[in-house]
Amino acid sequence: MSAGPLAGIRVIELAGIGPGPFAAMLLSDMGADVVRVDRMGQVDRRKIGNPPDARGTDAGPPASRDVLTRGRRSIGVDLKKPQGVEVVLRLVEAADVLLEGFRPGVTERLGVGPDRCAERNPRLIYGRMTGWGQEGPWAGMAGHDIDYLALAGALHPIGPAGRPPTVPLNYVADFGGGGAFLAFGVACALVERATSNQGQVIDAAMVDGVAAITAMVHGLLARGMWTEQREANLLDGGAPFYRCYRTADGAFMAVGALEPQFYAELLARLGLDPADWPQHDRSRWPELRRTFTDRFASRSRDEWSARFEGSDACVAPVLSPTEARTHPHMTVRGTFVEYEGLPQPAPAPRLSRTPGSLSRPPVLPGQHTAEVLAEAGFAEEEMAALREAGAVC
Repeated sequence: MSAGPLAGIRVIELAGIGPGPFAAMLLSDMGADVVRVDRMGQVDRRKIGNPPDARGTDAGPPASRDVLTRGRRSIGVDLKKPQGVEVVLRLVEAADVLLEGFRPGVTERLGVGPDRCAERNPRLIYGRMTGWGQEGPWAGMAGHDIDYLALAGALHPIGPAGRPPTVPLNYVADFGGGGAFLAFGVACALVERATSNQGQVIDAAMVDGVAAITAMVHGLLARGMWTEQREANLLDGGAPFYRCYRTADGAFMAVGALEPQFYAELLARLGLDPADWPQHDRSRWPELRRTFTDRFASRSRDEWSARFEGSDACVAPVLSPTEARTHPHMTVRGTFVEYEGLPQPAPAPRLSRTPGSLSRPPVLPGQHTAEVLAEAGFAEEEMAALREAGAVC
């Protein structure tokens, strides 16, 4: 098993999608022993979230290739049965952390809410992952990444002027403002518990995390250095030296030459005279953008990559996820790894003495039910009774 910085920490994850599993993955990568509590219906299907294809069979990869579920064990439990609730509460007694991603009030109704769990284990850290938070007028509403970005003011600045905002996949709210902040909250609570010997509840709302991510923009607004018009600022594609350009082969190069010395290097590599192109003369930006567009369109992405290799021009090729895995820099660093035949990102960040590691492949729902229950002290006759009642798989 892993000897990462969280070795010895036991986590119970009530299965969900997106940010909750990502937080559990981060904790597992750093050595925590994570047990995922999957719903009984998912245990039988073997494939999660894959709609039937035209032949009526499941389409898409099986659950065992879901990288977000790597590193933990899974048990199948029916939380609608009182025996299933008791199983989770028994596991809570020996756990350090519980993670859940239901709407506010759902775990209370199921019987595994924070108060009930604290009765069994006052040292438990109870992490709650929602979009809108545990309170507020929108707390009970459904939502997704794009909605949380919108309400937090993070979506508005992204995209070209005069067109709808560009959706940055679900990276920002689900994983940045959501799962990463939940994992950070768990780490903070674990540090605090070492002094107080008490658990606490973490209200990790994606809308809060996203708002925190926008701190820099609020600071720029306060200093008069940002306009709320899209594609008119340094970092939103308005500046010719901070945007993407199409190459001759239809690919793209990303340019981020903000500082004057990097901008000068960019111009030199493009064959342009810095004296002709003052960096912050906004009246010249449209002309400079056209000039950059024409220059980058004259060569392929690989040709430009070779030309900028080793320079401080802050220019990089725009790679697909598959291409990123084989780039020489990523290969040397081991940023992506292949674990049991499945390519995936390596654990991050890197610690010098107690680095994280991949300890288990992505898990199938209910794969370790008997093993986990036996570890928790359930006798064979108890497990047989739970199976008979349909409370566990």
